Amino acid sequence: MAESENRIAVIGMIIEDRRQAEKVNALLHQYGPYIIGRMGLPYEKKQVNIISVVLDAPMDAISALSGKLGRLPGVSARAIYSKAERDKQGGQGD
Repeated sequence: MAESENRIAVIGMIIEDRRQAEKVNALLHQYGPYIIGRMGLPYEKKQVNIISVVLDAPMDAISALSGKLGRLPGVSARAIYSKAERDKQGGQGD
């Protein structure tokens, strides 16, 4: 698979330091063209925010965003990638 091919991925985040919210949102805005959807859940009982972001992007962009998010203090982030690129008709890529 060429590096320029897009993959579907989910980046899951747990934000323990709410002061990082502005930086998280700035990064998500920067990668906005790749974002398909986002869901955020405040979990008041544990004083954390849980965010999942679904992307359709080149692997290097997904890795870069996940890494930048995970390097923020008080933010944990991990990416889960689709197994293969899908073609335009929805079939399995070669």
